[in-house]
Amino acid sequence: MRGELTAKGKATRGRIVEGAAAVLREQGVASATLDDIMARTSTSKSQLFHYFPAGKDELLVAVAQFEADQVLADQQPYLGRLDSWEAWERWRTVVIERYETQGDECPLGSLFLQIGRTTPGTRAIVIELMRQWQGSLTAGIRALQATGRLPSGLDVDRRAAALLTAIQGGVSILLSTGRSAHLRAALDQGIADLRREGGEAA
Repeated sequence: MRGELTAKGKATRGRIVEGAAAVLREQGVASATLDDIMARTSTSKSQLFHYFPAGKDELLVAVAQFEADQVLADQQPYLGRLDSWEAWERWRTVVIERYETQGDECPLGSLFLQIGRTTPGTRAIVIELMRQWQGSLTAGIRALQATGRLPSGLDVDRRAAALLTAIQGGVSILLSTGRSAHLRAALDQGIADLRREGGEAA
């Protein structure tokens, strides 16, 4: 696809990506075909290749970006408002519910297995997802510092990185076992540790 898309073109491309994401979630990345996606999105082959000239791999990268964006969108508005302990608890609940609903199938992980992390753009998608996620956690911890709930000397970036790592570990175990106990423990412990830094009982 060459040139800047019109508003209508952007909407059509977005509709194809969203429809493709639904097909891949239902059928699996390996089983879904372009014909399945065209049928779901009422798109012709020429129209599909107009928006994704490189074919299925290019479409899969676009779907991977969509799924990565969805990871953060599903945590809103709580992820963007971590300015009180109550807000952190609401966010924790949303994260756990999201991954329990997803279960042991990760659409984003499946996509990366299919298209490979060396495909142009795929690694950048993961890096940007983690950067934004950690940035939101960092902003939340700073918001607690601003209101005196956490000490000013706390290493905010390190705390946010550790919390994100704990979440990812819990999610990884959930994907392997189908059980969310480790994710729950990771989030509970991370938030409890922060509260103790602020002199509060968890």
